[in-house]
Amino acid sequence: MNHLPQTNSAAATTAYGFHCEIDGKDFAKAVERVIDALKVEGFGVLTDIDVQATMKAKLDIDGRPYRILGACNPSLAHAALQAEADIGLLLPCNVVVREEADGRLVVAFMDPVAVLQMTPNAEVARVAHDVRERLERVKLALASRAATAAGA
Repeated sequence: MNHLPQTNSAAATTAYGFHCEIDGKDFAKAVERVIDALKVEGFGVLTDIDVQATMKAKLDIDGRPYRILGACNPSLAHAALQAEADIGLLLPCNVVVREEADGRLVVAFMDPVAVLQMTPNAEVARVAHDVRERLERVKLALASRAATAAGA
């Protein structure tokens, strides 16, 4: 039995994030593609949480593939930390790669502007907008590849 909710739309936007659908059925390769697309925009992955494996190991729950990637752009993180030392409580930017019940692969991005607006610091806001622009480009790169593959 699967215990992860399914979203209604792969292109959904929430108050705290945005999504895209990507092509393919190979989950591991999809994660690699997401990591590669993040690298193009200067992000590294600091953490990689395999939620599916953790739920199986800790709760004996079988679920669909679900990974949480903690993405960080070092220069932008440094700028945010210089502006506000405690901003590290809201870092890194999480990117989720998950498989829906119907087999579609979805990538969800934390919206740093939504999350980092908890502080009135103008420099943090500037960094948050820069990070969001980069994550939007990652989303577009992944989504355009999916569209190209669908049309091929």
